[in-house]
Amino acid sequence: MRITALVKSHDHVCCRYRVAAFRPYWESLGHEVEIQPWSSGWFLQRILGLSRRADVLIVQRKLFPLWQLKLLRGAVDRLVYDFDDSIFLNSSYNPLGRECPKRFQQFRYLVQAADVVVAGNEYLRDQAAALTDPAKVRLIPTCVEVARYQPARHDFAAGVVKLAWIGSSSTLRGLEKFRTTLDRLGQALPGLRFKVICDRSLSLEHLSVDFRPWSEATEAADLADADIGISWLPDDAWSAGKCGLKVLQYMAAGLPVVANPVGLQRTLVRDGETGFLARTPEEWQHAVARLARDPQLRRAMGAAGRRSVENEYDIAQGRAAWGAIAPTGPPPGAKRVHPLYFD
Repeated sequence: MRITALVKSHDHVCCRYRVAAFRPYWESLGHEVEIQPWSSGWFLQRILGLSRRADVLIVQRKLFPLWQLKLLRGAVDRLVYDFDDSIFLNSSYNPLGRECPKRFQQFRYLVQAADVVVAGNEYLRDQAAALTDPAKVRLIPTCVEVARYQPARHDFAAGVVKLAWIGSSSTLRGLEKFRTTLDRLGQALPGLRFKVICDRSLSLEHLSVDFRPWSEATEAADLADADIGISWLPDDAWSAGKCGLKVLQYMAAGLPVVANPVGLQRTLVRDGETGFLARTPEEWQHAVARLARDPQLRRAMGAAGRRSVENEYDIAQGRAAWGAIAPTGPPPGAKRVHPLYFD
């Protein structure tokens, strides 16, 4: 079988964790796999040319104008749509607000037109299932390859404790809204340092920042050289669609996690077992201070988190979930007609 995946770019985080990570598995089953970006010089004619060479076309996150979707749907035998964000909304940082009727309409048409819809968490699955046949909507969480991550040592060297945050410029905007609490932590805990693993840094007044340019080759080692992973998200519908990758990476690296209870974070972080859920600045200070004082507690919570990821979010679970997907519909080559989708 020939599988073509259309992604934003080869190095985009969603491609790496939700498509490219499974390429060796698909190829081991005898499938031909091609991953092509739809960004940077993308033209519909090129996509239609790719789709005609594919038995299965996986579209990741992209939303299409209706006329393009009609052409694309008519050109492919099997269409799988994969998404791991609230792409039917504007982002948390859009000055126009969250609601976007145009994005929602394009999302509705696409999930109706797809043979299979793959959602990254329960909230996203429910949003898609409300707009199309729920039987064709599958939940496949974002997974990590735990074996890539060396567990953190949690050494207490010279009284220094390292917080870690990993992400991209787009998600760093959320951390910038959290800077007051971060500065408060720096004032209350003089031995605290903040490692920012990203494509750009963050400037704080009272907390020393150790900027590490993100690299796929070094991210696991950078996390292993930290003590506590943190994540803060704005409490809104956009954040409800987040699939918790940074939290999963922290846990895979054996780091206890401190996060606010928003979206998937409230279930990924088991309060008091794999880290702490903190709402107010006082709760954040208490949680970080407790972990900073106790290397044994950090080590125990980090180990519990790593076991949790191994059992529930390792790439092996993702392979099994993808293996269970069998797109329904006419056999390859049959003419596809979707009159109800495009009224």
